Amino acid sequence: EAVAADWMLEFACYCLCRHFGEGCAAEFQRWRDVAQALINGLSKIPTHQKKTVYLCQLLIRTAKGKNLECHFENDQRISPLESALSFWTLLEREEIKLEKLHEDIRRLIQIQIVAVYMEKGYFKEAAEVLERLFTDSASDKPLRVKLATVIKSKDPYVPLLQSFSYNLLISKIKLYIELYMKENETNFLIQAATKQVESKGLGAAALQNKTVNVNENDKRNLETKQRFVLSLILIRDAWTCTFLYHVNGRMQNYCLNVDDSLVWMSINCLLGLNSLQNVEEHGDALACGRRRQRWTYKEDLELKSGVREFGVGNWAKILVHGDFNNRTSVMLKDRWRTLCRIE
Repeated sequence: EAVAADWMLEFACYCLCRHFGEGCAAEFQRWRDVAQALINGLSKIPTHQKKTVYLCQLLIRTAKGKNLECHFENDQRISPLESALSFWTLLEREEIKLEKLHEDIRRLIQIQIVAVYMEKGYFKEAAEVLERLFTDSASDKPLRVKLATVIKSKDPYVPLLQSFSYNLLISKIKLYIELYMKENETNFLIQAATKQVESKGLGAAALQNKTVNVNENDKRNLETKQRFVLSLILIRDAWTCTFLYHVNGRMQNYCLNVDDSLVWMSINCLLGLNSLQNVEEHGDALACGRRRQRWTYKEDLELKSGVREFGVGNWAKILVHGDFNNRTSVMLKDRWRTLCRIE
């Protein structure tokens, strides 16, 4: 079980990295739950798994970085990004290269910890966290002085914070995880499943040989489900597990031979502790964060409130201060025009 859990944790981390990089929020959240369940099952983190565990925790916290209501630590003062910084520090200790990228990410996390508080209007908390973040070392002093000046100005849109933005932090972390994914393409779970598929002509070949008319989003969804098939075909010859997958709007049956309770543990982990049928019922609507999303009543209220506070045209400020679901300032502008026409 410990060996299988190792394979699963590596696989879960790989999936977290992939969905973080692609910006697929729903898939990321599902694999976050899988990774967290596996990590919670460890009585002690093995030395060879430390980097994997630290990276999972870094990504989980960074994804919630702007949500100050979310807490990962017992100390309620610790924001998600401040918690992420502690895991980044642990990750740096496991590395022996990429010093420049490491330094860039560290500084960006530090700056954004302060910036997020300021964007929310919590200037007192920003000053307090600054005291926790920096030591009295000479190397930290220049940045500390600059951030202290920014906090006193009470302006979250100063050039320093705009130059070292949250989006830049995300892009740097994506560079880091791309390197991690290249190093971990040899994950045993993927290799063993692939060999099984190739030897029996199952799963991917069966899906690839079907003639279907799909758009690019459907192709991505199909590829995601093929990876599930590859991962599930690990041990066979005992029971038959029938599950459903979705191709071109139609439900299809797929039979898979599996063996013993270890595989059922793997299946539960792979599916985010949910059933495949449940994934199919909701997956197509949520599989990729890039899909167009309906505006909710709550978002409309946030937009109207932002316009009242900051005025028409200040979409960037409205976006920062409002609670929107993966929106951009252009989306806010277009939605405001729509609301004006409706009203």
